[in-house]
Amino acid sequence: MVDEKKGGRISPAAESGTSTVHDAQSRSSDTDAASGHVRRTSTDNEKQPPPQQQNGAGRSGAGNKGDDTANPSGKREIRMHDPAVYAKLGYSFPTWKKWWIITVIFWIQLSMNFNTGVYANGVKLFAEHFSISEQAARVGQLWAPWSEELGRKPIMQLSLLLVNIWQLPCALAPNYASIVVGRILGGLSSAGGSVTIGMVADMWEPEDQAIPVLYVVFSSVGGSSIGPLIGPFSEAYLGFRWIFWLQLIFGGFVQALHFLTVPETRSSILLDREAKRLREEEGQDVWGPNELKEKRFTTRGVLTTMGRPFYMLATEPIVLCCSLLSGFSDALIFTFMEGFMLVYEQWGFEAPLTATTFVPIWIGYIIAVISYLYPIRKFDKARRRDPDSITPESRLWWLLFLAPLEGIGLFGFAWTSQGPPTTHWIAPMIFSVLVAIANLGIYYSTIEYMMAAYGPYSSSASGGNAFMRNGLAGIATMYSTPLFNNLGYQWASSLLGFLAFAVTAPIFLFYWKGEWVRSRSKFAQSLAEDRKENQGGRMEKSHHAPNDTEA
Repeated sequence: MVDEKKGGRISPAAESGTSTVHDAQSRSSDTDAASGHVRRTSTDNEKQPPPQQQNGAGRSGAGNKGDDTANPSGKREIRMHDPAVYAKLGYSFPTWKKWWIITVIFWIQLSMNFNTGVYANGVKLFAEHFSISEQAARVGQLWAPWSEELGRKPIMQLSLLLVNIWQLPCALAPNYASIVVGRILGGLSSAGGSVTIGMVADMWEPEDQAIPVLYVVFSSVGGSSIGPLIGPFSEAYLGFRWIFWLQLIFGGFVQALHFLTVPETRSSILLDREAKRLREEEGQDVWGPNELKEKRFTTRGVLTTMGRPFYMLATEPIVLCCSLLSGFSDALIFTFMEGFMLVYEQWGFEAPLTATTFVPIWIGYIIAVISYLYPIRKFDKARRRDPDSITPESRLWWLLFLAPLEGIGLFGFAWTSQGPPTTHWIAPMIFSVLVAIANLGIYYSTIEYMMAAYGPYSSSASGGNAFMRNGLAGIATMYSTPLFNNLGYQWASSLLGFLAFAVTAPIFLFYWKGEWVRSRSKFAQSLAEDRKENQGGRMEKSHHAPNDTEA
């Protein structure tokens, strides 16, 4: 399901890049590392590298067998398996520090997604103030969910700063065009929320990541429903400009909290710093991984890296189907932001009372998180007994039970939304809980499955997933209100229910036939070859992958 103690597991740690590479030309990026065959037994106060790192048996570069002088330049690269060096990395942070860091990241995710969700409450106000149609006023929602994968602390800070800056032209806008431009630029600047899984992988070994990853996923999906909880109060009492001032206040707070309390966690950066310290203070002739790269970026490498998510989305059935499923599920939440307001108006829910209609969404997310504790424990025990019994498809087991709840919830919502006196308002809320449970489960399990199936290229696979989630969610804000108005509340939700059953069907196919599908995947085959050569050690990139060029 999630992380493995000994084998068969490539998890979101794939994003971290935690091992030190002896051959500088064999490293892709520290956000593309992956592992699943190491077992660590240590305490927070005395962290030790995984056994394969300690004895030098792990393969981190082609042709390297653990020698200290394998770099073509003749310079000796710092070794992560040295306990003194390993103690400087995020893995060795005390438990309280790790959880504080991802709690700050949790709030950053809420802030980023709050910006997306709260806008819907301003549509009517924008239309009235600027004398435009409500459909035109929804254009500003289209760009809000977009983000890019960029980096750790400096990039996070830059991203948050730009997002906050672009709130100003929106809050002070003399016309609606200014709001649209500000939303576009703010959305394109929102890269910070996309590095959270990588930060988890910087601090936890793969076998320890289950709960932290679940925590981060919860913040990601939960943030989109924070806006509708707060937005109606702003709509009712503060006016449309305060929608942006609230975003700026929230964003400024989390940026300051991140700047003051969150250190750099990226392993290659920390290794560079330690190598520099050892040279300056102890006179050791050691160099960090980035210091040994002659060309960190080439045009061909950058284009290959940027294009790989789209290449995998177009050529890998697993990536395409999981991304469509995850994207459709996310789009439902944004559709609900519009549909909820229309449906619950029948029972007299006006701003700010409409905020209460999103409470069931949060209840559903909490139930989903709690429900995953059982399969996490179940598969942890299975790994201890027989590591080979855990396959990438195992990550989909719990989703087999949760995914159908999406279609069931949508149909139930559809035919209990007739309004009084036919139905009570509590009925559609109950079915909303089912949709939320499925939404979190789909996001979590599909990401986990792709991490396991694609190893070093899981960041590219999840990049395609993010593209579909962000794209479909942004588009959903444009069609949702016309959909409900033109088809009617019952048939609009019923249509979504039919689509939900259609896009969740491949989950069952992959669970039973995923190994067969992966056997015909070029990327998955290359990963299998590298796992064989690597004998279960960490891998930062596949040396057999199609169309792969070093950046």
